[in-house]
Amino acid sequence: MQQLNFPSYSFRFKNSENKVSIFDEIRKKFIILTPEEWVRQHVVRFLLEEKKYPKSLINVEKVLNVNGLRKRYDVVVFNPDGSIFVLVECKSPEIKTAQATFDQIARYNMTLKAEYMMVTNGHNHYFCQMDFENRKYEFMNELPDYKSKNEII
Repeated sequence: MQQLNFPSYSFRFKNSENKVSIFDEIRKKFIILTPEEWVRQHVVRFLLEEKKYPKSLINVEKVLNVNGLRKRYDVVVFNPDGSIFVLVECKSPEIKTAQATFDQIARYNMTLKAEYMMVTNGHNHYFCQMDFENRKYEFMNELPDYKSKNEII
């Protein structure tokens, strides 16, 4: 797998039936390693190690209904009260991050109502804060880390 624009992390891998899998510590199982999964696992490590979000508040790849359609989000970070703090959309490194990706995460967020959103293809990361009152999002330089978020409360 290619180098991504994240700090260097160590991962557990296994080979079976000519397929490489990577261990997902949130789902607690090995997942077939695709380019998108490579990005998703880096995001999880980034949230855990750089932003210090507790593992217990992170969820990966769950189904949600958006306008009656079954969709699947990549990563969410919950607040302790169960509301969603961060919604993350991961794309394969070869996919350019375009307006369609932001439209997709914005549609998901109409249902999930996360305070922050992150879009990444592993090379380019975009962070947004939601402005629900004006129905728009504002770009930011980075996500708040867990400790500073709790100090605000």
